[in-house]
Amino acid sequence: VQLVESGGGLVQAGDSLRLSCAASERTFGRFVMAWFRQAPGKEREFVAFIVWSGGSPNYADSVKGRFTVSRDNAKNTVYLQMDSLKPEDTAVYYCAAGSGIILSTARRGGAYTYWGQGTKVTVSS
Repeated sequence: VQLVESGGGLVQAGDSLRLSCAASERTFGRFVMAWFRQAPGKEREFVAFIVWSGGSPNYADSVKGRFTVSRDNAKNTVYLQMDSLKPEDTAVYYCAAGSGIILSTARRGGAYTYWGQGTKVTVSS
């Protein structure tokens, strides 16, 4: 499975961006999809995940109420709508996919088998 992220860029605080992650796999609909991020000098952290049906999206506290994860299984694509961006959202954002994930572990990067190459988001103050 190949995952290709797009949509990153340089924005100002308060702006919005929408990241996309396109999957090569026709069985995309079976996967739990997630977004993680890694800021310079910091460890990778969980951002959001969404199950195959699109229901029960789950968010890190730091982005809850500002970010929205969604998926279009017909297009093999998952999205991350990021609103009210803050400088602390600056990071490389990674898309991840996995099957057979126990949802209680879905915030852990180790639960995912497939990763994209990342897309950089920079938020200036």
